[in-house]
Amino acid sequence: MNHPSPSGTAPFVLSVLDNGFTGVGHTVNETYSEVISLAKLADRRGFQRFWMSEHHAMPGAAIPSPLLMAARLTGETERIRLGAGGIMLPNHVPLVIAEQVGMLDALAPGRIDLGLGRAPGTDGATAAALRRHASANDEFPEQIAELVGFLENDFPQGHPYAGVPAVPGPWQADENRVPRPETAADVWILGSSVYSAQVAARLGRPYAFALQFGSADILNAMRIYRENFRPSVYLDKPYSLVSIGAIADEDPAEARRQATSTAMAMLRMFTRKPFALLPPEEVAAYRPNMQERQILEEYTDRTIHGTPAEVAASLEDLQRQTGVNEVMLVTGGYLRSAQAQTLELLADHYSMPTA
Repeated sequence: MNHPSPSGTAPFVLSVLDNGFTGVGHTVNETYSEVISLAKLADRRGFQRFWMSEHHAMPGAAIPSPLLMAARLTGETERIRLGAGGIMLPNHVPLVIAEQVGMLDALAPGRIDLGLGRAPGTDGATAAALRRHASANDEFPEQIAELVGFLENDFPQGHPYAGVPAVPGPWQADENRVPRPETAADVWILGSSVYSAQVAARLGRPYAFALQFGSADILNAMRIYRENFRPSVYLDKPYSLVSIGAIADEDPAEARRQATSTAMAMLRMFTRKPFALLPPEEVAAYRPNMQERQILEEYTDRTIHGTPAEVAASLEDLQRQTGVNEVMLVTGGYLRSAQAQTLELLADHYSMPTA
């Protein structure tokens, strides 16, 4: 993996994570069209990578298969890295993921990222329907090793899958007497805990910390990652990323108003209702009790919101505290147009390319 240069005048690399948020009153068709538009905008403005995350059984999140969406985006973008942030590996068969990633790298050589997480990305019943078993999280390191074995056609002798190739991949190239692929997907370890930091460090992989999920101990996780990092053939020194919700608007009140929709969706989940993005007007009309009000305020403030200068200042402060190489903007808000505006305003603030 190469260490990219900072984005424009920013003191860090800037990237984008799209959850495929679909507000009440909006169709999935509209959302997918706008995801494509946002990826093209991020590509044009010089963002480093465009990731999508896996969610299931949520009316407010419309991307259950990030790799399927990435396949479409390979033909819609030119230079930006595309991928999953992430694939919840215990939900899947590693061989199938290896095959899909091999196809993506063939379609867009050198532009594919594969972020691996272990959370279900859904509720318990849906996780069971995905055939995810109770001990799936405990097997995460073994699942990663199996996936890498398929990606590289490099299982130890005697391994039960040593004779099972992932196609496309190195084995197919050898059998067809053509050069092996010159590129391969960059595999990232995702998480929001010390555990994931330990796994990334031990494997010598880049590490992405999802700060948008809660007030986790990111400082301790980053310290553990750096102190325990083992150089590998994939990465010679630690490389880390933090993802965080962000909404920028010239009117800071409007930025906060958009942030309330995601906060309400989180409150709905806590009260065993579907994760749905309600219009800000509907959120404002809701009369929460004291505990609900605290949750709404906490999750509204968990999204960095304000003017472009205010959002940029908060991102820079976060980077100084964590020492990460890269900041990934988790686009949010009820209106998809608010997400595009956030990218444009921050790209302008940091003098990033316009084409």
